[in-house]
Amino acid sequence: MQNKNNEVITSLIKSCSSGFDCSKKYTSIILAAGHGKRIKSQTSKMLHKIWGKTTVERVLSACEKGLPDSNIIIVVGIKAEDVIKTLGKKDSVSYVYQKNQLGTGHAVQTALKLIDPDKYEGTIFIFPGDMGLIEHSTISYFKNEFENSRSDMMVLTGIYEGPIQENYYGRIVRAKNLDKKKKSAEKSAKNVLEIMEYKDILSMDDKKAHTIKFKNKVYRFSKKELMEIREFNSGVFAFDFQKLNELIYNISDTNVQKEIYLTDLIYLFNKKGYKVHAVSPKNQTEILGFNNKSVLKEMNAAARKKAYERLKDLVMIDDPDDFFIHDEVIDQIEKMDSKGEPLDIQIGQGVHIGKGVKLNYNLTLMKNVFINGCVSFGKNVVVRENVQLTCFPNQVLEIGDDVEILSGDIIKGNTKIGSGTKIESGVRITGSDEFPTIIGNNVTIKGVTYIFGSEINDGLFIEHCVLVNKILSKPNDFKGDSFKVKYYLPEPEGIEAIRNKN
Repeated sequence: MQNKNNEVITSLIKSCSSGFDCSKKYTSIILAAGHGKRIKSQTSKMLHKIWGKTTVERVLSACEKGLPDSNIIIVVGIKAEDVIKTLGKKDSVSYVYQKNQLGTGHAVQTALKLIDPDKYEGTIFIFPGDMGLIEHSTISYFKNEFENSRSDMMVLTGIYEGPIQENYYGRIVRAKNLDKKKKSAEKSAKNVLEIMEYKDILSMDDKKAHTIKFKNKVYRFSKKELMEIREFNSGVFAFDFQKLNELIYNISDTNVQKEIYLTDLIYLFNKKGYKVHAVSPKNQTEILGFNNKSVLKEMNAAARKKAYERLKDLVMIDDPDDFFIHDEVIDQIEKMDSKGEPLDIQIGQGVHIGKGVKLNYNLTLMKNVFINGCVSFGKNVVVRENVQLTCFPNQVLEIGDDVEILSGDIIKGNTKIGSGTKIESGVRITGSDEFPTIIGNNVTIKGVTYIFGSEINDGLFIEHCVLVNKILSKPNDFKGDSFKVKYYLPEPEGIEAIRNKN
């Protein structure tokens, strides 16, 4: 069974990988092999969503934008099939399978098997697959800092702002300005000497210093000094490929977990005389990763806050803590605003606007409206409380100008609603691929009405009807503006199963 599963994954990787291009200067390796035991879910940690998009998709998108025209290698492991199928085949993206999770260093070793060391001279960037808030601008900044510093290895770090005793991250230990012999070491102050884990600091003897040798100097750090370091390792790294490939296979697994840790490269790089530096991003929330549901919730709240900051002066959002608008729709809103015409879009509490939705000017979406799929709005549309507007992929739900949709309606599938139409409460409208529903201009639909795959021409008034694959139009001899159709029901099926109750 295991061999068959491996064969499936191998086949999937082969069909979805684009291959490695040695002419590209940059390569991103995304570590997405872990499952995350503490997340306590059957779903892969990498496929949990932040602001409507899986975390690994967010990291991939940030890499594509922050390092354009680069190779991307995604290391998969547990739930490999799910991760690959979610991301799919993309240009310049390849997958490798880490069958056994033996540490971050081992994951990178697995990825490097795709690269011919005799042909590649570029830069390698490493990203955790759960860092779903990272932005392309931060990746671009990190790349520039790495190149400008002429480093051989660089760590993207965070600055812990909470109580020191609650900082469980690995500390970034940098060279001091003065070493043990009181000699000036200012030029070395930016160098990273070590990443020291919290548990190792905690186990230190209070009276003994931790000693690190660097460039013929000896640096001493007390337990208190190490505990008070606020700079921590985010898990994002940059490397000169040739130097990385030279040293990564020298990492030892002589630790309790018997794993190969990428952070051990700091010692190896320093020992070899290579430069190891670190920088921190401007926005600290971007380097958050998660191991449990509570942190995932915090990350989602941070994403919502960021979305609100982008939108707060463009559209009216009733509740900044209770709404969802997909990133692509936010981009669309910003593009609309750049044209200079007032948007006049109002978003009620609990509104959900998913991927593919196309908004328009003077649009009101009231409380708990749910919209998802390729739903497009005309101008001057009002959608009242608890309405659902959805369609499947490759379907289009089109709403014309000056339309009003009242509370609780459900409209889905291939459906077109003409201008000036009013759909009152209690209505269900559906259109399929084979049988789309087309509703003309200035139509009123009300009462307990269900419409499927039908064509309703202009100027009709529909009330309390069930219409399946019907065509409705005004009689030729009708002279008024609105022709009424009421109480139409198709012939019942299975009537023989119904009898009067005694």
